[in-house]
Parts: sequence; structure tokens; C-alpha cells
Amino acid sequence: MDGDSRKIPTHEVTYARLRDMILFGHLAPGAAVTIQGLVVDLGAGMTPVREAIRRLTAEGALEPQGNRRVSVPRMSAGMLEQVAFARLTIEPKLSEMAAKNLTPELIGLLQSLDNQVDQAIRAGDVPGYLEANHAFHFCLYEASAAPVLVDMARSMWLRFGPSLRVVCARFGRVSLPDRHLEALAAMRAGDGTALRAAIERDIAQGIEQVQAALAQGEI
Repeated sequence: MDGDSRKIPTHEVTYARLRDMILFGHLAPGAAVTIQGLVVDLGAGMTPVREAIRRLTAEGALEPQGNRRVSVPRMSAGMLEQVAFARLTIEPKLSEMAAKNLTPELIGLLQSLDNQVDQAIRAGDVPGYLEANHAFHFCLYEASAAPVLVDMARSMWLRFGPSLRVVCARFGRVSLPDRHLEALAAMRAGDGTALRAAIERDIAQGIEQVQAALAQGEI
């Protein structure tokens, strides 16, 4: 059986769909949803939905609310401090490690993904922005050949994404400096140190937005 003919197991498809609903802010932090409602939304059976919920609860992306309900945890100052530390430690390192593996073709793909980020920002398409931004970062990180660190980064994005969705929807990102532009310039120059610095500034920018919103009681 070749790669094209293999079928992805239903439970993996269901997990990925629910993960993306959390990651890209389709489930608002603190808003409880029923398991039956997720069965309908995901178009899946009760068993794969329960399995997806179990996995995402173990990853800290969901929490049980009782009465067959779950919710995305609300961000707290303590949680944000931990997530910020992890992201600012892991992701710049992944970027630096990826730098030596970047090809002109891969840089071209990253540029295309960043074009999608820019288009979504101009259109005010927050879900589109979040999806394209995630794709840009993990296309870069996967070039690091460091799967353990990439998995850790994915876990932090699951915890951070819903709050960023709220912030972007309220305040937008049009006026913010374009750190991806800096990152792409560093990629083309083959400068891993500059790429690491650009990604670190990009992450810090998002964290600062969430910190400000949290301090003002916006999330």
C-alpha cells in the first residue's frame, strides 16, 4: 500500500480538527461546549471525539467542566509567564537550527506563506491570519530536524493560540512591525543569528499584546 492510498485513521482526523479549532480560536477561552455539540461540529462519532478530548486535555488545551462539557482554559498571568518563557527559549533556537537547512525552494515557500499572512491582515481575516502565521512558523521550525523541540513548540501554541485570537480580533496587527520580513531577509543572507533574533522579536511582540490585554481584563 503506497502513501497515497493509506487512509488516515478517523481518530487522528478528529483530533487534528479539534486541535485546529482550539489553535485558531474557533473555541473561545472559557466558553464551555458539549461533547455532543463537538460530535456534530466535527462530523465524527462519539468515540473519536472522546479520544480527541482526552488527548487535548492531557496536553493542557482543554479542561473538563462537568456535565459532559469541556472548555479552552482561560489565560492567567502565571500561565502566560510560563508559556512566554518556553516559547522564547525553544522557538528562536529552532529557527537558528533551521537556518543551515534552508534551501531557495523552502525560502520561497516561506515567502509564499508570509504573503498569505499579509493578505489576511489586510482583509481583517483573523482566522486566516492565525492559520497562515502558524504555517509559516512551523514550516521554518520543521527544517530544524529537531522533532522533540518542534513538538514542545506545538504544545505551547495550543495554549497560546486562543488568547492571541481574542487579541487579534479586538486590536488587529496592521500597525505592528513586520518581523517576518526581517526573518526572511536573514534567511536569504544565510544568517542564523539574525534569523533567531527576528523570530524572538516576533514572538515577543505577540506575547506583549496578550500581556497588555490580560492586564486590562480583555481576555
